[in-house]
Amino acid sequence: MQNKIKKIEKRLKRLSAFVVAFSGGVDSTFLLALAKKIVPQKLLAITVSSQFVPEREIDFAKQIARSIGVEHICLDVDILENKDVVCNPVDRCYYCKKQMFSLIKKMAEKQSIEFLLHGVNQDDLKEFRPGLKAAGELGFLSPLADAKLTKSDIRLFSKHMGLETWDKPSQSCLATRIPYHEPIKAGHLIMVDKAEAFLQNLGFAQVRVRYNGKSASIEVEPDLIDRISNVLIRQKISKKFRAIGFKQANIDINAYMPGKKDYEMFNGQIGSDIYL
Repeated sequence: MQNKIKKIEKRLKRLSAFVVAFSGGVDSTFLLALAKKIVPQKLLAITVSSQFVPEREIDFAKQIARSIGVEHICLDVDILENKDVVCNPVDRCYYCKKQMFSLIKKMAEKQSIEFLLHGVNQDDLKEFRPGLKAAGELGFLSPLADAKLTKSDIRLFSKHMGLETWDKPSQSCLATRIPYHEPIKAGHLIMVDKAEAFLQNLGFAQVRVRYNGKSASIEVEPDLIDRISNVLIRQKISKKFRAIGFKQANIDINAYMPGKKDYEMFNGQIGSDIYL
């Protein structure tokens, strides 16, 4: 494990100056902290803010960048102006990442920085991630994946380094809550965001609310299925979700699983529900 970290640090030292595509998540925070550690000539963290990212996540990214002590730029983009993204094809992530990473590349060029990094890890390479193609086309490097660091490796080292993100729940953009081929609308994203924020405040940190018309399907971690199925909790959720705009909500008893939406697309539906 230490050899993997040394390999990354050695590679970063050769680059001297670079930009990190920074979300404030586990992987990009770890990469940014490693980059800061080697004292490059120029280090810049760039975050792209869009309707796909909850504002609280952008605020968190700003906080983390300050705590690490690096220069941080936040770029705003109206991703819903991109027709290739809004029509929500299976490879939507490719078009989204192409636009966002192009913005990061242009900003890096303005700063006279040649090298671009993102925090993809070894586990990501095993999943359906069309956005990785866009990153590769634009010349982004992936030192964590190249060193074969897994998500669990990164969490372990993040804890050792004292990074508060070491146990941060995995996040994905809000667009992943909308079924493929259903046009993405701002109102639907807002509904999902409000619903997930409510559940997180109830103590369900790792949660997904899938939008299906006016229905919502809730996914939480397996060991929290019993808690969220409690009658009083279900009543609170049902009342709040109706206020948000959902006519119906259900709990997926097969629980949250990374990449579940894409797994079901390729392997068939695995969900089973408790209706509120």
